[in-house]
Amino acid sequence: MNDQEKTVEKNEDLESKVEETTGQTSEDITESAEESTETEEVEQVDYQDKYLRLYAEFDNFRKRTMRERADLIMTASQDVLEKLIPLLDDFERASKHSSDDAEAMKEGMKLIHSKLESTLTSKGLKAMDVRSGDDFNVDYHEAITNIPAPTPKLKGKIVDVVENGYKLGDKVVRYAKVVIGQ
Repeated sequence: MNDQEKTVEKNEDLESKVEETTGQTSEDITESAEESTETEEVEQVDYQDKYLRLYAEFDNFRKRTMRERADLIMTASQDVLEKLIPLLDDFERASKHSSDDAEAMKEGMKLIHSKLESTLTSKGLKAMDVRSGDDFNVDYHEAITNIPAPTPKLKGKIVDVVENGYKLGDKVVRYAKVVIGQ
């Protein structure tokens, strides 16, 4: 026998052993390999489709969120402004019906002031309680000037409050403007 015949014979023996152990012929194995390749290609196309759909969904979500954020910024102060409109009406009525009676004007201004204060308080705005003699705190106060302390006890402390400070919840909206003693 020559080498070619021996190789063919060995291949046939191997095929018969594979057929005995697995119950499949070499043609069956080749077919299943082709089928598995087709299945992998279908799965890959399916994954690509899922990826594209997910990407499009995320892009739509991002755009919708940006639109909603822009709308929110545009209308964020709408409810506060709606509450302040009646105060504006009160001021207009006061100016139209002004009188020479100083007491009546003073009483009207107090009413409008209390109405404004209650409206802002209902929205969460609180005046900071800052008094002369309090310690200076950069988190809540803004020093506008330093003056010689009238007493040694007021050295490095607040001598005078020029403008009150306000907080919205825990956040400082406006720092209290104060004079510090040196």
